[in-house]
Amino acid sequence: MRILAKAPVIIRALAASVVIAAAFPADASAQSAADYPNRTVTIVSPFVAGGMSSLLGRAVGQRLEQRFGKNFIIENRPGGAAIAGALSVARAAPDGYTLLIAPSSTLAINVTLYKSLPYDPVADFVPLALVARTPEVLVVNEALPVHSLDDLKLLAKKTPLTFGSAGLGTGQHINGELLKLQLGIDMTHIPYRGIAPALNDAAGGHISLMFSDIPTATPLILAGKLRPIGVTSTERLAALPDVPPLSEIGLPRFHEAAWFMFVAPAKTPRDIVEKLAGAMRETLREPALRQDLTRLGTVPAISPSVDELKAFMRDEIVHSAEMMRSIGLAGVERSN
Repeated sequence: MRILAKAPVIIRALAASVVIAAAFPADASAQSAADYPNRTVTIVSPFVAGGMSSLLGRAVGQRLEQRFGKNFIIENRPGGAAIAGALSVARAAPDGYTLLIAPSSTLAINVTLYKSLPYDPVADFVPLALVARTPEVLVVNEALPVHSLDDLKLLAKKTPLTFGSAGLGTGQHINGELLKLQLGIDMTHIPYRGIAPALNDAAGGHISLMFSDIPTATPLILAGKLRPIGVTSTERLAALPDVPPLSEIGLPRFHEAAWFMFVAPAKTPRDIVEKLAGAMRETLREPALRQDLTRLGTVPAISPSVDELKAFMRDEIVHSAEMMRSIGLAGVERSN
């Protein structure tokens, strides 16, 4: 009788264990990786359409579509110096179907730039692949009497100059501040909501100069509306072979280049992370893709392992903190 009295409890416990086992099968992780992806994957770019993050995301995404037979689409979510897009991915379901393609400003620089940040690049994301380093080109309005850094220094002594950027803390902003520091000149920073409107104002003479990613600036350079002065790489680039590195024409310490990386929400299953990261590493080794990235004016990366990328991100956060403090851009209050 005592055994019968306990039977309902035992039955309920067994039933509960069956439910738990069904919800969390032993090989659920393996099944998810084997089946991944079985629907569209969204790659979030935290900037307006047409910028470098969109271009790189699309270039890699198209190859991943061919590899997996599923759509990899770009979704632009600009706002708040790329914080809005990054935060949306940090809060997304960690299932491998929402990824972020973001620059070093989003994943390293913002940590020091802002007094408070609603996401933690290390804790909230897991890195997948380093895509490329992205040197920028310094361009001036073609009507300005500036053909060299010496011309720029001379003009800065005579007239107030302005420089544009795609927003506070972006590569264009930081390079502009570094230029001021290393040339010993003064310029006023004018932030925009994207690279394209800033370049249009530079071409129209509303601002004096700016740094820009190369593919976005090239049409205006070829049209004679902007004059290139130098690039931030240490070597000449195939995309602009006639434009010298700034380090060769008077700024030997000027060699900053942003980088772009794919990341996923931090709790994405490790097997899905490894499947995605492995596919991206293989894709980024393809000669055709590397040629495409070179034509965009980037320096294609050989992406390391996920664990090595985690260490890379931590190192870059430390390096960025030192640089940001040197130019007086640390602990800024966010406007939103």
